[in-house]
Amino acid sequence: MKGVASHRHWGVHMDRRRALLACSIGFVALYAVAILVQGTPPKPNDTGDAVVAWMNQHHNAVRAASWFATMATPLFVMFAVYLREVLGGVAGRALMVGVTATAVLTLTQSWITLGLARRPQSLDPAIARTLLDVAAYWGPSLIAFTVLTLGAIAWSSLRDGKLPRWLGILAAITLVEQLVESVTLFGTSGFIAPGGPMNALLGAGLTLIVWLLAGILGSRQTEQAAA
Repeated sequence: MKGVASHRHWGVHMDRRRALLACSIGFVALYAVAILVQGTPPKPNDTGDAVVAWMNQHHNAVRAASWFATMATPLFVMFAVYLREVLGGVAGRALMVGVTATAVLTLTQSWITLGLARRPQSLDPAIARTLLDVAAYWGPSLIAFTVLTLGAIAWSSLRDGKLPRWLGILAAITLVEQLVESVTLFGTSGFIAPGGPMNALLGAGLTLIVWLLAGILGSRQTEQAAA
């Protein structure tokens, strides 16, 4: 009976390991596809007419990108559910809150762009520009929650040793980058504009890399615990 129980316990750990690995790779892959499908969005200082023209040309791409992002969201949340078990304690709960809020804000932002893509031929340029500006502040707003996820990973790695130390260092560096990135709340143009390259490329790219690595390495920790 003891051997049967141990075998079942090992099987549960392996199932969780596979689930965490699949969710980690799955949500990152789907988000990457969403970014590629949509293409380069209007620049922060493009005119309303330019926004309307872009929406008329890319409305189907916006819908497709939003679909991929929507499909990624359940995997993203389940990634947090499984990784929370690896981190445990306060760090695990902080990760869960950060991921949940990030998922909700991301879907909310997509409502705005989907609304603009619904009837692009009837868009008023001034309204289109304003709504896209609202959507652009999604990037700076996310910082309030991405730092929770990064802090949880850094803490668990550097203090508790539940993930490799080098990952904790990378998470800490990315956390600092996110805090610096908060200047985009005050940006008006260029690299530090809301929704500009600092948000969409640098910050988002580093954060996704840390999440992906945490999921992959966390799945290995689960496998070692099973062994």
